[in-house]
Amino acid sequence: MQQRGSSGAGKPGPARPISVMIVDDHALLREGVRAVISTQPDIAVAGEAACGRDAIAEYQRLRPDIVLMDMQMPDMSGVDVITQIRALAPDARIIVLTTYAGDGRAIKALRAGAMGYLLKGSLRNDLLGAIRSVHDGGKHLDATVATAIALHVLDEDLSEREVAVLSLAAWGNSNKQIAAKLQISEETVKGHMKVVFAKLGATDRTHAVTLAAKRGLIEL
Repeated sequence: MQQRGSSGAGKPGPARPISVMIVDDHALLREGVRAVISTQPDIAVAGEAACGRDAIAEYQRLRPDIVLMDMQMPDMSGVDVITQIRALAPDARIIVLTTYAGDGRAIKALRAGAMGYLLKGSLRNDLLGAIRSVHDGGKHLDATVATAIALHVLDEDLSEREVAVLSLAAWGNSNKQIAAKLQISEETVKGHMKVVFAKLGATDRTHAVTLAAKRGLIEL
């Protein structure tokens, strides 16, 4: 009797296509990714999700080989979704799709368990290779992002409190207002800002906010 999946006695059948789930809150982006994948016989879209909670539920239902994950969605951050999926399935293979080239966001995603990091602008050139590479157990990092990480690899990370102080400053809060919101003294705020300037190589508050936002260290 012919075995399931074989094309004849003693001949193995075609390999099962790599199943992919697309997670992004923009329907046009999902359609574009689906169109690129549809041309490939060895890759197939298994499902889609438009928010973080649906992504987690669909992952549990579908168990795709690869998840293509946006970093910013309406209900959860991509990093939080990656963390929760990896908690459910430590071997989950996730590739981030994002518009952000900053090293800060990339490092957060990679630390959470992502195995790939692609910029949306390079999807047509890099997406298929990234899917195949990560499916085979490798990693795929956009060249621009890899350069950004290399440039700052020896930099000292901002602490959680320093990020909180700078984020509040980015929204126009004065030192006094930041102190009140974080329940610390105004002098402590000034001390944190001084350290932030040193770590980022910034000359003033506006410069620090600009640098941190560009690197993805704070959210605006």
